[in-house]
Amino acid sequence: MRILHNSIYNSGKLMKHLTEKQQKPPIRVKMKIGDIEFEIEAQEDQIQTAVDRILATVTERLKTTNLAQVAERPAPPPRAETCKGVIQKLWEENWFGEPRGLDDVHTELARRGFHYDRTAVAHALVDLVKDNILTRIGKPRRYQYAQKRPPT
Repeated sequence: MRILHNSIYNSGKLMKHLTEKQQKPPIRVKMKIGDIEFEIEAQEDQIQTAVDRILATVTERLKTTNLAQVAERPAPPPRAETCKGVIQKLWEENWFGEPRGLDDVHTELARRGFHYDRTAVAHALVDLVKDNILTRIGKPRRYQYAQKRPPT
């Protein structure tokens, strides 16, 4: 009798284990295509089918309604991206009309949204001195940079 009870108990544990295995938590997938955003929640064996169906629907909808063109935004105006280029823009604006230190230049670049490393700013200033755009006044580690020639 004892063997039968253990066998029933063990098979009950097996059934409980199989039931728990089938009751996995659902998988949640979030996707964004252009301006369309969606979220899918399904079991592991159903998720691929659901994603494929949604992608096919979204692709077809984009083709028919031409939303791809509506979603395009005009490109922002180009910005000077190199440190030297940004400093050269300051020179063109006559910002170096009065002598400025490395700290002044670095702070002004940061104020305008360009967060370059101080050493990069220092190297760009030296390059502009070599290009005869700026001149360097003072002693090492306390140089001031000023316009050598006005912008053309």
